[in-house]
Amino acid sequence: MKNFWEEEKKYLDDTFRKLTGISGIDAAAKQNARWSKKEIIGHLIDSASNNHQRFVRAQFTDDLIFPGYDQDEWVRIQNYQIMDWTLLINLWKEFNFLIIHLSGQISGEEMTRPRPNHNLDKIAWRAVPRDQPATLEYFIRDYFGHMRHHINQLFEQNNKAENIEII
Repeated sequence: MKNFWEEEKKYLDDTFRKLTGISGIDAAAKQNARWSKKEIIGHLIDSASNNHQRFVRAQFTDDLIFPGYDQDEWVRIQNYQIMDWTLLINLWKEFNFLIIHLSGQISGEEMTRPRPNHNLDKIAWRAVPRDQPATLEYFIRDYFGHMRHHINQLFEQNNKAENIEII
């Protein structure tokens, strides 16, 4: 997994550099999207917060059963729209570096240990069927896949906005 972590670190650094090129005003614009860029980053911070504790707890339990959370309510209640863009993207980046650090401390045996008892059919981005065992490695990789999915959405919003302005 060492290559995976190195790729994720590079992705975080590269993405952070791109995010710094977005103004706070542009980051707050909704442009017919469910969430603004600020809210997408806020959602990813919420995801990091929830999953960080899941990844820690998974190391001293025999299952992968964790509470879910209502992502729309978390975004609404925290009102990321009024937060400083620089603060948001810094927190997002640093929280994910913490998750990479944490993940690098987990033994290979713990990462790949099959867990027949899980609820990744409900809380994972790409669900694992309830009747199939899951691993912590799968769950962590799924977390980073989810993050990349939303970052792609954020930059798709940017491209759509640029296309609209050009026309």
